[in-house]
Amino acid sequence: MRAIKEARKFIERDPANESAQILSRLVLALEAEADFPISDIYRLDFDRFTLALKILEDWRLDRYYAGKARLFDISLQTAGLQLAQ
Repeated sequence: MRAIKEARKFIERDPANESAQILSRLVLALEAEADFPISDIYRLDFDRFTLALKILEDWRLDRYYAGKARLFDISLQTAGLQLAQ
């Protein structure tokens, strides 16, 4: 199961849980490209700590693929402009 999906299910089960709140803040910081105190991750138990690291990894991969999709889109647009000339 992808870490992002696992985190969503964990947070939904008990949103008042401190670990769920930390993971929520991590996700919000990633989405906003905002600072996040790394020391908060160390407050998680080992399983949730590992989940936080997996979230970071998945987020980075997703950003890479999003960037690749944008590159492909602009490449298609550029190719269309060349054909129109």
